[in-house]
Amino acid sequence: MKTVGQMIEAYLAGVNTLRNAVSGMFREHLEARPIPGKWSTLEVVCHLSDFEPILADRMKRIIAMDRPLLMGADEDRFVANLAYHQRDLNEELAVIDVTRQQMARILRAVPNEALSRPGIHNERGLITLENMLSGAINHILHHITFIEEKRKALGLPTG
Repeated sequence: MKTVGQMIEAYLAGVNTLRNAVSGMFREHLEARPIPGKWSTLEVVCHLSDFEPILADRMKRIIAMDRPLLMGADEDRFVANLAYHQRDLNEELAVIDVTRQQMARILRAVPNEALSRPGIHNERGLITLENMLSGAINHILHHITFIEEKRKALGLPTG
């Protein structure tokens, strides 16, 4: 098991990884859907931005409460209804950055043992703080592959 400190560093590194992935993309690149049936890069970033506070809230609830109920969220309804193509890339990146900075400060105050604290997700069952933090770390990394795929399809340099 990694320590809280090691996980926090990986968690914070995700913001710069995402910034690098979208670096040099113009608005038309961000809104393009070069792969049929897939989200645009801006939609991917907005998805990450919308879910970052949700993931942080779940972690806060696990830290602060005993076995809290954690509610799922439908990403498809978010993308369909939250004006993703009217949103600003830099604002979305800032939301992710500030949310992760705040959450890292909170996580630094908890002992390693807190990683085993559980919450109960209404769709996935028991989830520990470690599971949530690992999921948040991997969430950006998972979506970077889709951004790289779009860059390649648009003829833009990749990673």
